[in-house]
Amino acid sequence: MKKVFFTGHRESRVYTEDMHKAINLLRKFIIEGVVDFYAGGARGWDMTFESMVMNLRENHFPLIKLHLILPCPPDEQIKDWGAYDKQQYQKILKAADSVEIVSEHYDKNCMKKRNERLVQLGDICVCYYNEKHKRSGTGQTVRMAQKQGKEIINLYVDRTET
Repeated sequence: MKKVFFTGHRESRVYTEDMHKAINLLRKFIIEGVVDFYAGGARGWDMTFESMVMNLRENHFPLIKLHLILPCPPDEQIKDWGAYDKQQYQKILKAADSVEIVSEHYDKNCMKKRNERLVQLGDICVCYYNEKHKRSGTGQTVRMAQKQGKEIINLYVDRTET
């Protein structure tokens, strides 16, 4: 049974058409038998994907599972976040079927360890990755997945005028 993991930029605008593409893709995976979905608990697209999985589970597919792979303990990960993001994070954390924390404390390597673990656990990488940001954590995760021969589905669409 294949497993799907998510990665995406924190500061990307979430467009309605991208949301529809992502939800349709998740539905397709579920119909094909995917049960396990993994995400890293970051702001932005990670939380968007996590929320989609939660909504699909609550409303249509009660057997699917959301697994969080966190870089460090939750209180350290979200200490500098705004109130809304903290509230959303807590909601997702409570709804997760499992939570794995890869580092005991926040340090310079914990995000990379989290990304490595996501790639290790999953078979298909669904990402929202702008290749202009190669030095991002999303870029790092996508490169790791490519090196391991994982299937990669990038939902990013460049909307800049040329």
